[in-house]
Amino acid sequence: MDNRLELANTAVAPPPPRPHPAETSTSRPPARPREDRIGYLFLTPWFLGMALFTVGPILGSLYLSFTEYTLLKPPEWLGLENYRQMLDDPRLHRSLLVTFVYVFVSVPVQLVLALALALLLNRGVRGLSFYRSVYYLPSLLAGSVSIAILWRQIFGKDGLVNQLLAFAGIEGVSWVAHPDFALGTLVLLNAWTFGAPMVIFLAGLRQIPASYYEAAQVDGAGPVSRFVHITLPMLTPIIFFNLVLQLIGAFQSFTQAFVISGGRGGPSDSTLLYTLYLYERGFGSFDMGYASAMAWVLLVMIAVLTGLNFLFARRWVFYGS
Repeated sequence: MDNRLELANTAVAPPPPRPHPAETSTSRPPARPREDRIGYLFLTPWFLGMALFTVGPILGSLYLSFTEYTLLKPPEWLGLENYRQMLDDPRLHRSLLVTFVYVFVSVPVQLVLALALALLLNRGVRGLSFYRSVYYLPSLLAGSVSIAILWRQIFGKDGLVNQLLAFAGIEGVSWVAHPDFALGTLVLLNAWTFGAPMVIFLAGLRQIPASYYEAAQVDGAGPVSRFVHITLPMLTPIIFFNLVLQLIGAFQSFTQAFVISGGRGGPSDSTLLYTLYLYERGFGSFDMGYASAMAWVLLVMIAVLTGLNFLFARRWVFYGS
């Protein structure tokens, strides 16, 4: 009987009071307009610099690419004439060929050298920090005028390369003044700057778990098999990262070709990189409108190649699970 009374009282008991909506709503931090205004105030110099020195010149060059502008008189609107002129410019076609050869030869050679040295240093070489710094140094110096002058001396008629060949009884040529070899010296100079990608490769190698190699070795895999089936797949994101960066940097190469060729792209336009021809048209012929159009074509080329790299990366870059 008592149990039935207790159940009845429980059944008719009023429901617990509902919490007030203000108590269940997610608490939001109070607005801080004053702090936000102070933050934007401190960012104002950066915004001004971005507008004046980045966005402004970009938009200005886009406008000038549709004009005839010689620095001596106001720009005159031409529409697409500068871009049509590119189709009939043999030196521009030559510069594109030279640039593509330079990029698609020097960048793979550079990345192969960088990966090989990273593998060597990853084996526990004594004094790793010293070697890493020494190998990284060319990446900092190779874009300088002094290194380009030194490179021209090394590959000159009486340079170090010919002196070494003379010991073997081989008579060398002036490599930087020969149409068949001048571009090769630029390729070697760019490949010599393997330090930056090497350091990135070395960091990537340090992230591969040693247990993968131990398991493969237990299964009888040799060094080549471990490299092909473990190292390369695990390094594909690093390879992709280095590939994109070095391709963009190679398309923008200028100082080396300018110094070694004396600013002419010679001999016989064999070292006429696209950026060097752009400089020649803009600051040699004062044809700023045409040079601006060339700059935008270069931007589109780099953007398209970068986009293709990202598109095809899905087929060969392994990011793991």
